[in-house]
Amino acid sequence: MPRVTNGPATLKRRKKVLKKAKGYFGNKSRLFRYAKDAVERAGKYAYRDRRKKKSEFRQLWIIRINAICRENGINYSRFMHGLKLAGIEMDRKQLSELAIHDEAAFLQLIAKAKELNASAA
Repeated sequence: MPRVTNGPATLKRRKKVLKKAKGYFGNKSRLFRYAKDAVERAGKYAYRDRRKKKSEFRQLWIIRINAICRENGINYSRFMHGLKLAGIEMDRKQLSELAIHDEAAFLQLIAKAKELNASAA
């Protein structure tokens, strides 16, 4: 009885890994043995960083909002508290975009937040 090696499936699997490893440096792009580890590691980083990207963007938006708030005499936490008291429900991405593209509207929000913080204190 002939020995069965499942060659076509093995070849297909190896080609798939080597295709994903295209552009990697050295043996990692040419030899299955090393490419397999590199592709697996890359996949783990990609999975992790797709989730991490969301928190990094949130941090960026907060930094932008804080910068323009401090220029106008209020800190980030007091500004956000003032918005909450005013019942303004905008997320940080929207606030950041507003601060960049429509500074006059953002300054009105800052004034409203300052006013409500003063009356609450």
